[in-house]
Amino acid sequence: MRALLVYESSFGNTARVAGAVWEGMFSEVQDVSLLEVGAAPTRLPDEVELLVVGAPTQAFGMSRPVTRADAQVQAGTADRGPTIGVREWLATLERPGRPVRAATFDTRVRTPHLPGSAAAGASRVLRRTGFDIPTDPETFWVLGVKGPLRDGELERARSWGVSLMSLVPGGRPPGS
Repeated sequence: MRALLVYESSFGNTARVAGAVWEGMFSEVQDVSLLEVGAAPTRLPDEVELLVVGAPTQAFGMSRPVTRADAQVQAGTADRGPTIGVREWLATLERPGRPVRAATFDTRVRTPHLPGSAAAGASRVLRRTGFDIPTDPETFWVLGVKGPLRDGELERARSWGVSLMSLVPGGRPPGS
């Protein structure tokens, strides 16, 4: 696989955005994998050239066990038990032994506009871990804590996915 997209989702909104980003990436290069964070490897396969990480913003940043537990109660899925989030996965992710580019995105509430971003936090961790971060973190907006996504966000996510493939060595610039 040339690109790997890893995501965490509490209410399904981030999963929907991750799927749309993957669709956009896949439309350009079919060697793209989409994994929920609990199934993601802590050592990237050698062929991965681009890592994309997505998560919901909870309590002004990446989720923690307590914010995920609260989200599970709100979503009615508290019986699933403990989960791993992007924060914990990134803490175990091995430093790449070669140049690997990365991009991050999050979902968060648009109104009221609250500070903090899971994508910005993930981007900082990835940079410290040795990844090349050539693009700013991206945010996709939800209308409330549980959602739904704001109109047009899935289309914007697909377009962003297409544009990300220009970051892969030999990738085509968007629109070419």
